[in-house]
Amino acid sequence: MGLPSQPVTLTVEQVSELNRKLSDMRHNINNNLAVFVAYVEMLRLKPATVENVRVSEQALKISESLTKFSREFEQVFGITRP
Repeated sequence: MGLPSQPVTLTVEQVSELNRKLSDMRHNINNNLAVFVAYVEMLRLKPATVENVRVSEQALKISESLTKFSREFEQVFGITRP
């Protein structure tokens, strides 16, 4: 991974955009983690009803959210991958 050779200076707008993207990512991850919590609670209270619940999709959504943010972060800071 190639890091910038010089210090990176961000504008107020770039910092604001970065904060917005971080907030969006945090919100998306929290929403998907809430599904896991609900699944565990259902498993604890009514194990028979859990077999029809699909939580693997939430893990994929969390991974996609982190990957998207990472790409955008790398673009803003000029980080390149080999």
